[in-house]
Amino acid sequence: MKKFSLFFVTVITLMACSNAKKVVKEDTAKLANDGKGWVSLFDGKSLDGWKANEMPGTFSIEDGCIKVAGPRAHLFYDGPVMDHNFTNFEFKAQVKTEPGSNSGIYFHTAYQQVNFPDKGFEVQVNNSHTDWKRTGSLYDIKDTKEVYVKDDVWFTEYIRVEGKHVIVKINDIVVTDWTQPENFAPAKNHIDRIISSGTFAFQGHDPKSIVFFKDIMVKPLP
Repeated sequence: MKKFSLFFVTVITLMACSNAKKVVKEDTAKLANDGKGWVSLFDGKSLDGWKANEMPGTFSIEDGCIKVAGPRAHLFYDGPVMDHNFTNFEFKAQVKTEPGSNSGIYFHTAYQQVNFPDKGFEVQVNNSHTDWKRTGSLYDIKDTKEVYVKDDVWFTEYIRVEGKHVIVKINDIVVTDWTQPENFAPAKNHIDRIISSGTFAFQGHDPKSIVFFKDIMVKPLP
């Protein structure tokens, strides 16, 4: 009788776990809102699925957007989509900067408690900050001085990574087109700045920088 009870409990537990996984998959599938594989990473109401590091107060929700305003900090996607581990993907977000602001979108990164992330790459968000590396730059890898968009105006920042190939677009304009060379050697102070896999993160650069993000979407690629 005891053996039967143990078997029954085991079966029920396995069924519960299976159903839980099914619910997660179904909930993730529901996030795809256009039938073309794009999945939302932000619900427009909360920071659920996101994890801030050293200064969480830098990030807040305002008018359906993630507002970045405060001391240096980074907000990492930590949610269920692809178990927050992306290799090949398309990513896009609506972005708006206030004058003099600096931020960034990291990919292939990982949660880090303090400082600027060591792992992965930063795609620059900066239209008028004192740093000359402007929006769409693959920071310290392939930088641009050109300014493609103005402050106080919403624009689309798009990132595609497939294999070793990275494309960054601003409002459908290709700003960066870079392929990691076979003999690529990352800088000694960023030894993990190489194509690999990982999550996304938004940068809070400094207390004077105010940036907004919304409509944050990803399309995983094979």
